[in-house]
Amino acid sequence: MDIVELVRAVPIFSDLDDQQIKKISEIGIHRKYQKNGIIFLEEEEGAALFIIISGKVKVVRTDDEGREVILSILGPGDFFGEMSILDGLPRSATVVSLDSSELVMIHRRDFYHLLEKAPQVAIALLRELTARLRKSDEQIKSLSLKDAIGRVANVIIQLADDLGKIKKGQVIIPDFPLQQDLANMAGTSRETISRTIHQFIREGHLEQNGNAIIITNFQKFKGMYS
Repeated sequence: MDIVELVRAVPIFSDLDDQQIKKISEIGIHRKYQKNGIIFLEEEEGAALFIIISGKVKVVRTDDEGREVILSILGPGDFFGEMSILDGLPRSATVVSLDSSELVMIHRRDFYHLLEKAPQVAIALLRELTARLRKSDEQIKSLSLKDAIGRVANVIIQLADDLGKIKKGQVIIPDFPLQQDLANMAGTSRETISRTIHQFIREGHLEQNGNAIIITNFQKFKGMYS
């Protein structure tokens, strides 16, 4: 898939015409990051929106004791950095590449110009921000009300929604994150992650194929733990 097609796949740009999509592809600055590369740090000044062309990134914050909390993992077609370019405030989280990644960066001035020329982008952006807010509410609910098994299940469901590929009722999550990253998302330990995933496999909810995890019946699993 080329850059133009990937830009078109980004939710906030999907309603633009071919000429507008091509313009975004041209004004975007291409950046490549190696595994564990820091894209930006929490509290940095934010002046650009980022679109993921290939690879994955994690969005993280650090608590008062220095522990990492992963807010989300994003893949190709996702975007991040929109909050700072809209309100002018420093970055609210750190973003790190999980593997070799290619991004397109759009500066604030170019993004504002796009909003003036294509107001439908602003409407789509509001829809996307609302969806992310709802997802954040669900994460807060999971972390505050569910037990460890429920929190791990919720993280798996979140990854399936964000990165999964649907095939005949099953959802395949390729390159399943490391157990420590899962623990940082679920607010639990690596041991709990390992124990819970093996329990889900024994119960038939999950299958493991190399680095991929398969949810055998996604709707059933989601109904049990959402």
